[in-house]
Amino acid sequence: MAIKLARKSFILPSKELTHWFPGHMSKGMKQMEAKMSKVDCVIEVHDSRIPLTGRNPLLRDVITKNKPHILVLNKMDLITAEDRRNAHQKLLNERVADEIIFTYCKNEQSPGIRKILPTLQKLLKRKLSISVETGRTSDINLMIVGIPNVGKSSLINMLRAKHLSKGNAAPVGAVAGITRSLQEKVKICENPKIYLLDTPGIMIPAIKDAETGMKLAACATLKDHLVGPELIADYILYWMNKEGIYSYVDAFQLPTPSDDITEVLTRIAISQSKFLSIRQGNGEKRSYPNFKHAAEQFIKAFRTGQFGKLMLDSDLM
Repeated sequence: MAIKLARKSFILPSKELTHWFPGHMSKGMKQMEAKMSKVDCVIEVHDSRIPLTGRNPLLRDVITKNKPHILVLNKMDLITAEDRRNAHQKLLNERVADEIIFTYCKNEQSPGIRKILPTLQKLLKRKLSISVETGRTSDINLMIVGIPNVGKSSLINMLRAKHLSKGNAAPVGAVAGITRSLQEKVKICENPKIYLLDTPGIMIPAIKDAETGMKLAACATLKDHLVGPELIADYILYWMNKEGIYSYVDAFQLPTPSDDITEVLTRIAISQSKFLSIRQGNGEKRSYPNFKHAAEQFIKAFRTGQFGKLMLDSDLM
């Protein structure tokens, strides 16, 4: 079933993807730096499917500095247990944070969600001890950071639901960059009093290569319309073929694997009866397969786990 002539590398048709650092993100970075003196611990949220790709070096070098730092890898339901173990060990070896926690922020009973508060208490043991000794309660202030659309707001809302039995305090969406400015402090725990400051997603200021950019796009940390759904679908197809994963064949009832995105999207569009009617030069209309619709379906299948549990950084472990 393997493809004999599968691509060995992915080449972008242009370099447009290599610069995506909107003004509100630059502004957000400066706001975070200004607030950092009042922050006791930084929680960085990232996507489990790309644990090594796209993590903003400015967050580590400029924002977190010497503050206790927890790395939360969200969407753990979309990768295998083996990939989690490998990523955890790799990140521990690289000492990227004081603690690493995998979460699934759509499930309040996720072991990772339950682990966050005890981990905070461990990292902030000295501050909590001083509060007990003096008899004066001292609020704990956290800052949540990360690149867009990795689940920061979902994590805030899940922590509130678990420790305060309250509903959403931060807007949640499936589109990158939904949180555009620093929000007010949000209480996530009563005892001890813990407040969390939500921030805009901060993308890396420069995407070093096509592989990095396309992994980010595949995981929806770049807005789809900036990259183009057909290009994103092509990268996912390329990556799966390179890894010898052909689950897309059964998912879309294709006859065989293919490394030609035009062929794949054509078959998907035809099988789903999705066509575009385009007027020709002579005035007549002609139907063509709707590639955009087919590409969006292909991307959705990857993002929702229909192709299986896939970690795009598996080759970096």
